[in-house]
Amino acid sequence: MTHKKYTNLSTSELVNMALTREEGVLAANQALTVNTGSRTGRSPKDRFIVKDNLTENTIDWNTINQPISTEKFSALRQQASNHLKKKDCSFISYLKVGSEEKFALTVKVQTELAWHTLFTHNLFIRPEKIITSDQPNQWTLLCVPSFKANPERDGVNSDAAVILNFTEKYILICGTYYAGEMKKSMFSVLNFLLPQEEILPMHCAANVGKDGKTALFFGLSGTGKTTLSADPERYLIGDDEHGWGEEGVFNFEGGCYAKCIDLSQEREPVIWDAIRYGSVMENVILHPETKEPNYSDTRLTQNTRVAYPREFIPLRVTANKADQPNVILFLTCDLYGVLPPVARLTKEQAAYYFLSGYTALVGSTEVGQGTGIKQTFSTCFGAPFFPRPAQVYADLLIKRLENWNTQVYLVNTGWTGGAHGQGGNRFSIPTTRAVVRAIVNGELEDVPYETLRGFDLAIPTFIPQVDTKVLNPRKAWPDEKAYDECAKLLIEKFADNFKKFNVSNTIRDAGPRVG
Repeated sequence: MTHKKYTNLSTSELVNMALTREEGVLAANQALTVNTGSRTGRSPKDRFIVKDNLTENTIDWNTINQPISTEKFSALRQQASNHLKKKDCSFISYLKVGSEEKFALTVKVQTELAWHTLFTHNLFIRPEKIITSDQPNQWTLLCVPSFKANPERDGVNSDAAVILNFTEKYILICGTYYAGEMKKSMFSVLNFLLPQEEILPMHCAANVGKDGKTALFFGLSGTGKTTLSADPERYLIGDDEHGWGEEGVFNFEGGCYAKCIDLSQEREPVIWDAIRYGSVMENVILHPETKEPNYSDTRLTQNTRVAYPREFIPLRVTANKADQPNVILFLTCDLYGVLPPVARLTKEQAAYYFLSGYTALVGSTEVGQGTGIKQTFSTCFGAPFFPRPAQVYADLLIKRLENWNTQVYLVNTGWTGGAHGQGGNRFSIPTTRAVVRAIVNGELEDVPYETLRGFDLAIPTFIPQVDTKVLNPRKAWPDEKAYDECAKLLIEKFADNFKKFNVSNTIRDAGPRVG
């Protein structure tokens, strides 16, 4: 059998190939709908970085950044390549990541499946001048999901592997059909490379108001990053990955990767309208006859997803970059219900909460999370994607804040009036949108503030269109003593988590404390 390589196919060609090859079906909204099998999220225990002269002393080696030898990587890559050659065809696209040209990387993507190439066609940046052959210093991403690794032979942990080789500029993905691994692998590459250029890589969304002011939204999946940045009144830059340098903020991507769980046209109109022909929906259940998506059906996973290009968003920043940010929002989903809906942070507090990355794991973004929800601390609001020591990124953040006097706010998109499962309720999207609107419109600059004891956070006493009863979380609880007990538990968790960081006393003392 002759192996054929299809290069730089268009959106319609990739959709047609995926349908012909029975990789997926068209939903009623015309989005290509696929099933990723047993892995419906990232598999962090299967992610490795090749340990060599370049990475030995620059990577923060831990359970997230796991080492693998050059020899094991080379052998596994050869096996995966041989496996792919036995297939009837593969798909190649030459794309880019990074909208700031002097920091952009060319990426040669080769996949076994047409829909995987369509995914990167949507999420990565399509170069203005079509690239038809290998380029100097390009990265290569090889994705062969039907090839299963052998842990004993290959030195990995399961039949899947995601391996980054910084020296050879190569990413190998095998044994998993979840497309998010491709996106996040290139994110990790930029997170390693850009600090050398004095660029802060960020796990954040970004948008711009009609007044030209830029806002950044940090947060883990499920905390509202994509939903809140997809604002029908503001221009979107991107929903997930950006860099911040001396010339401003720039997007790493050319598309968005939104959660579909409980999606509604009323609450999330921008995302709803972007799901159309050319988009890729993962693990969304369709009606067997009408093919209408059921966004509330979680039989396959809570981590249902859709990938679409930025062009599907009418209000977007055409240049895919913007000026220095005016405000930054740290989105945290507080399960304890003790954090306020919004607090204004000092620079030292911003560094503390950035390093802490306190939030909740929502919606099974990672394999093995199950269907529940649990509290976590994810350094830099994206620990799985940052290869260097956390202090590298924290130092860059502080430098940027000092240079541009950007105001940081902590925004709780989680629970209020009680803890999760103990009488509390999650903030509604309209309430959180009202908080965000007040922040980005500058309405919180001149309102009165009070101090939340224990956390020493400055919280506003008035926000337009927000019930004042919820602004101070202690007063939002029916039993203030119960609030104090729950707050004490969370403060102790903050302190325990922060022990691992070697930072100045001014940053350490900016955190919450009991008493």
